[in-house]
Amino acid sequence: MRVSQMFIPTLREVPAEAEIASHKLMLRAGLMRKLASGIYSFLPLGYRTFRKVEQIIREEMDRAGAQELIMSALLPAEVYQASGRWDVFGPEMFRLKDRHNRDFCLGPTHEEIFTETVRNETRSYRSLPMTLYQIQTKYRDERRPRFGVMRSREFVMKDAYSFDRDEAGLDISYKKMYEAYCRSFDRCGLDYIVVDADTGAMGGSGSQEFMVKSEIGEAVIAFCEACGYAANDEKAQCVPDHSHKDDCCSAEMPVEKVATPDVRTIEELMNFFKCSSKEFAKTLIYKADGKIVAAMVRGDRELNETKLQNHLGCIELEMADAETVSSITGAAVGFAGPVGLKVELVADLEVAEMKNFVVGANETGYHLKNVNINRDFKASAVIDLRNIVEGDPCPKCGAPVKVAHGIEVGHIFKLGTKYSDALNCVYLDENGKENPMVMGCYGIGVNRTMAAVIEQNNDDNGIIWPMSVAPYHVTVVPVNTTDSLQMEIAEKIYSELQASGVEVILDDRNERPGVKFKDMDLIGIPVRITVGKKAGEGIVEYKLRKAGEVKEFTVEEAIAQAKKEVYSALGK
Repeated sequence: MRVSQMFIPTLREVPAEAEIASHKLMLRAGLMRKLASGIYSFLPLGYRTFRKVEQIIREEMDRAGAQELIMSALLPAEVYQASGRWDVFGPEMFRLKDRHNRDFCLGPTHEEIFTETVRNETRSYRSLPMTLYQIQTKYRDERRPRFGVMRSREFVMKDAYSFDRDEAGLDISYKKMYEAYCRSFDRCGLDYIVVDADTGAMGGSGSQEFMVKSEIGEAVIAFCEACGYAANDEKAQCVPDHSHKDDCCSAEMPVEKVATPDVRTIEELMNFFKCSSKEFAKTLIYKADGKIVAAMVRGDRELNETKLQNHLGCIELEMADAETVSSITGAAVGFAGPVGLKVELVADLEVAEMKNFVVGANETGYHLKNVNINRDFKASAVIDLRNIVEGDPCPKCGAPVKVAHGIEVGHIFKLGTKYSDALNCVYLDENGKENPMVMGCYGIGVNRTMAAVIEQNNDDNGIIWPMSVAPYHVTVVPVNTTDSLQMEIAEKIYSELQASGVEVILDDRNERPGVKFKDMDLIGIPVRITVGKKAGEGIVEYKLRKAGEVKEFTVEEAIAQAKKEVYSALGK
């Protein structure tokens, strides 16, 4: 392809809306353009890379024995109502009615649709195991779309669903998908980690996320370098800290009511009581599907809302507003406590180990000192409720864990019979008995994977594409397009590489060399061959985008080296 004929609307300035490297570079390099908040169009260069990521995923899914199909994105409400998820998705689901006033949605995910399809068409155990997949656009009305295609309202997902006779069969299907995911992300050139994850709205018995480590990642992952344990913060198990026990009195002391005017925060309480944050317990008031509940964690801890939501089994969980807190506790925000509270109370494991600690008195301007669980208040449950932090003991081996941010690019679930039970997806075994199919679910965000590659492969000049997903492999840049010899050599290189199956572009624009070089660095083509002042000697410059070093080769050497570079990277 000749650059003079290509649609590559590069930008010199960083768009004001872009916050992270991938978003900035996808806009600046002319890969995509914004249509509305969280909605983007891919332009030719971006779509070439998008299709390459898609094709890698497709090849690895096919290699693992999955079969591709395509479902509608416009879906009837009935199947989601049957599974109970029509309400679970809440405001994130795009809902609409047709001219007959029937409820539909734009598909956020397709568990129910695949389950219904297999239920209607498959009856015998001889048809199992079976794994079906599609690569299709999904729709979720994100409350706060951000970071370009990292969190958008319209995105493309590869979603696959396995159907097995039993749990043992699911284990095999799950392993195949796990390995296919590893191969897919390896081929995309990603540095990733696999972590245990919460199943969320998908349900099921277990799941794992494929995370790309990145400071801009919205997910938090905890991992242990000693034993290999890894989990996201929603799933990471927190081992109670026993180190403060020696500092606590063994005997329970009488409760004291202490006036604490204008003292609300943990920092203010520490200064007032002259003690550490480990000697306080926070009582947080929540609304769980409209029901008021309270949850307690140690003063220096942060409550993990996903853990609380899973325990309560609620669809929506949100912090109670000031008016609700006041009506429940009888006090202003900042003075809530467990003693005398008339709502369900859930406490973290560490709270159960504390003695003689400080809590709010449920009276504005007062706190209680020397409070003890079981004597002064009861908890309906004592569970792991807090966020894991750097240095916490690994739940598997006890070594200190590390914490990092990550971008989720893939997620795999063991669904079990959640959807097959709800939708009566059964098979007949050898004895003619009906059994529910055991399911797995496996998703990859195609747009997000593409953005994650950029996040890990860029510099001050632009994108540095891995060869496997680069929009083109090689760019040939004649310095002076009015020089007939330079253009003759450039055309020769361009033609021979094209004939060899190398994806190559010829920058035949009548622009200054610096403009061409900046554009090619910005869009990240892996190999650049420059035809310049030594053309008369049959010498050209050869430069790898990721290396920066410029070498001089003869024309034939440059062609041979480019083919070698491309073939080697693509495994040809």
